[in-house]
Amino acid sequence: MHARLLLLAAALCACAAGHARAQDGEIIHLDASRSSGGFRVKVVWLLGINGDFGRIDGDVRLDPFRNALRVEARVDATSLRMSSTRYENWAKSEEFFDVARHPQISFTSDDVPRTRLRGGGDLSGQLTVRGITQPVRFALLPSECERPAYDCPIRVNGTIRRSLFGMGSNRGTIADKVELDFRIYAQGDAADGALTPG
Repeated sequence: MHARLLLLAAALCACAAGHARAQDGEIIHLDASRSSGGFRVKVVWLLGINGDFGRIDGDVRLDPFRNALRVEARVDATSLRMSSTRYENWAKSEEFFDVARHPQISFTSDDVPRTRLRGGGDLSGQLTVRGITQPVRFALLPSECERPAYDCPIRVNGTIRRSLFGMGSNRGTIADKVELDFRIYAQGDAADGALTPG
């Protein structure tokens, strides 16, 4: 009798675990070694200066029932590199990204259809810069290959207003709009079809 109860309990635990996996969906980790991003801002309204973030990590959470996904990305602001040391020090300073106090930029998307990885479309969500979170809407660009995130990056770009994130200095010489561009890869192999749109 005791053995039967143990078997029944084990079976119930297994069912519960399977149900949790089905509910939560699959989690795909971003490939930090290949994912990257950058920004561009105009100075004196004409000259554009560029910066590159060398490290982005995070996860893509898949909802198999709705064939949808949610992106949770983290940008290492300390990995910012620019062609000029003077510009780089300024971009990392309190006037701009304030890397010393806020070493991470994060983005959590709303749920989007998985098919959008191939066809492109809107990618809305919440962006946190300098500890300030604001709703944003980026553009998810159409895929350049059959297996996006594996054979080619998922490309995301958009524009934010730096003043909304506490970057209000030098308004007379530095544009308020900052252009962002991200190139995202996933870990693993596309052979399992995890992210590849059906």
